[in-house]
Amino acid sequence: MTVKSNKLVDELFAVGAHYGYSKSKRHPSIKNNIYTNKDGIDIIDLEKTAEAVEKVKKKIVNIIRKGGKVILVGNKAEIRDYIPEVTKDNRSVFYVNNRWIGGTLTNFEEIQKRIKKLALLIKDAETGAFSKYTKKEILKKEKEIEKLKKYYEGLLNLYDKPKLLIVVDSDEEKIAVQEANKNNIPVVSISNTDNDITDIKFPIVANDRSRQTIKKILDEIFSGLNFSKRDFSKKGKNEK
Repeated sequence: MTVKSNKLVDELFAVGAHYGYSKSKRHPSIKNNIYTNKDGIDIIDLEKTAEAVEKVKKKIVNIIRKGGKVILVGNKAEIRDYIPEVTKDNRSVFYVNNRWIGGTLTNFEEIQKRIKKLALLIKDAETGAFSKYTKKEILKKEKEIEKLKKYYEGLLNLYDKPKLLIVVDSDEEKIAVQEANKNNIPVVSISNTDNDITDIKFPIVANDRSRQTIKKILDEIFSGLNFSKRDFSKKGKNEK
């Protein structure tokens, strides 16, 4: 463990990241991430959590430096409003924070049509192209924009499949995880002790009921993206 990771362990502990569920709810795949059990509640090994966070952080930086895209999926009420905030400063990170639409990855071409339609409608609304329509037609188009925004606003300008999918709660986002696995897209998941992490390439085991825990982890894994444009186009010699 590095000094930085030790510091992260303390920060994760401070936000309650170590609290799991009762032992009776523990999924067998989580066994190696349990530090102990106290009063019937599983306590998560935060050293392993911190190590996983650091690994994911490096993975994301490498992907984006090579021009790859990342999708963050967080539909839980605890964190939904923060998902757009944590992704807003990087054009290579997209998000879904309402509901994962089935086929987003397995039927990507069809989803692309909806994303492009939303982009065109927004452009027409902003440039005054709606002026040629009647009030009734304009209202209809405005409603269509709002409907499409609900599910696809966070995917605007995504024209290639992502190189990495990040989900908050792998059980909650089971369909997204299944679609990513079918497309050979590695998955990162912030998962509590009741989650099945068998098919998760990069599990980050932590208290996924806590807004502060999720926020801390997301802030940490995306903090490495503040590199310069020069760094952005430069591939590290040891990148895989």
